[in-house]
Amino acid sequence: MTLHVLVVDDEPPIRRLLRTGLGTQGYAVLEAPDGRTALETLRRKASGHETVDLVILDLGLPDMRGHDLLAEIRKAHPALPVVVLSSRDDETGKVEALDLGADDYVTKPFGMGELLARIRTALRHQLATEGQRPLFRVGPLSVDLVRRIVRVEEREAKLTPREYDFLRVLVQHAGKVLTHAQLMGAVSASSDPQYLRVYMRQLRQKLEADPERPRLLLTETGVGYRLRAPDDGLSR
Repeated sequence: MTLHVLVVDDEPPIRRLLRTGLGTQGYAVLEAPDGRTALETLRRKASGHETVDLVILDLGLPDMRGHDLLAEIRKAHPALPVVVLSSRDDETGKVEALDLGADDYVTKPFGMGELLARIRTALRHQLATEGQRPLFRVGPLSVDLVRRIVRVEEREAKLTPREYDFLRVLVQHAGKVLTHAQLMGAVSASSDPQYLRVYMRQLRQKLEADPERPRLLLTETGVGYRLRAPDDGLSR
C-alpha cells in the first residue's frame, strides 16, 4: 500500500528535495506551499477525496504560523502523524510544536536518512497507539512491561517506582522525542526541570554502559529526551 505524505513548505527547493527523496522510497508526495492549501488538502482527506497518511510541516509559512496550522491539524485529525521542520536555533518553537502534538521534528539542514527514520517512527507509533508491546528490547536493554522487570544484558536493573514510571513512558513512545512538560505530565511529577534531569541521570547510571556518553536514553538539547527505537541501528 502506498503511503501519502503531505509536504507543507513554502520553499520550492525543499519541496523538490522531499518529493524526490520520499518518492524513491515509495511514498506518494502531496505538496502545499502555505497553510491554506494544506488545510484544503486535509479537508479533501476528511471528505474521502484525498489520502494523507503523514504531514511534514515547516513551521515558517507565509500565510499563518506553523504552530497554528498544527493546532488546526490536531483538532481535525488527532491521530495523523506530523513531523515538523524547524531551524537549528529555534528550541522554543520545537518545544511548542511537540507540546501541540507534533510527533517529531527534524532540524534544517537535514539528511534524508534522518528524516526517513523520523517518518518510520511516527508511523510506527501511530500503529502502536492502541496497545503496547509487553516486551521491549533495544540493544542490551529489555523492559518487561507486564512483570515490570528491566534488564541490561542478563543483569536486572533495580529501579525505583518513579524511575520505572519515566522509563515506561519513554518505552511507550520509543524513538519519539518527549518534551520536559510531556514527561513530567505523564507521571504527574514536579514541573521543575531539575527534577527530571535528576531522574534521567539516575536512569542512565543504571541502564547505560557509559552514562556520560549515552546510547539509549538520548538528550534532545533544550527540548527533552528520546529513548532509542529498536530499529535505529544500535548494535548490541
